[in-house]
Amino acid sequence: MSGTDTALPPTAPAVLRDRHHGETMRAIVLDGFGGLDSLVYTDIPKPLPRDGEVVIKVKAFGINHAELHMRRGEWAEAAEVSGIECVGIVDSCPGGEFPVGAKVAALMGGLGRTINGSYAEYTRVRAANVALIESDLPWADLAALPETYAVAWTCLFRNLNLQAGQTLVIRGATSSFGQAALKMAVAAGAHVIATTRSRERSALLEKLGASRVELERTDLAAHLAEAKGEAKQVDAVLDLVGNSTILDSLDMLRRGGTACLAGWPGGL
Repeated sequence: MSGTDTALPPTAPAVLRDRHHGETMRAIVLDGFGGLDSLVYTDIPKPLPRDGEVVIKVKAFGINHAELHMRRGEWAEAAEVSGIECVGIVDSCPGGEFPVGAKVAALMGGLGRTINGSYAEYTRVRAANVALIESDLPWADLAALPETYAVAWTCLFRNLNLQAGQTLVIRGATSSFGQAALKMAVAAGAHVIATTRSRERSALLEKLGASRVELERTDLAAHLAEAKGEAKQVDAVLDLVGNSTILDSLDMLRRGGTACLAGWPGGL
């Protein structure tokens, strides 16, 4: 750990280790807040199976911005083992929700703050957070899907309550998150206006089903025909750019419309 790093707080969930279990596994452990040198590759006890939970042999895991913020200490707490998603094989499942050997995808839960995650050979997950998968895609490709699609679905259909025929603006649509949301919104029958900072990416978004592509700008509301006048037509905005654009996103909504801020690649 470098001299500028600070130690993890005493409340960090080291207790989540199964310290009395004899079998060990390799894991990447957060040894303190800071840079990449804070991640230590070491042996820790393999998690014990519990009723209602699934122990998964991890084949691959995605890497998310949330884990970056936790590693740097920018959030109040972080689990000892990072990782909020994975794909792999069921190693044990006491409750019988999934057969041993099944191919699954999983979300860790706890936002990576209180529950040990997927940067390990094995991880233990609530059965409700696990889904069977059938795909010939490589493990590394499958690992990029769980968190991206789960969060996009939640933003669209729970937070925004998106309905067929509604007009949705997705800001930052060329991100992996944005592409997932675009595909699901189009499949649900929404009219989607997608934004990008690069005109060269417009063809990609049109291929994914965007009705129209606009160049991203901080005053986008002033340049959308659907966002002008008393009869605004924008029902929902999924803003993946962040704090620099959220007020503009609110300006483009019709009365009763909804905006969801779900990322900040444009900066905090």
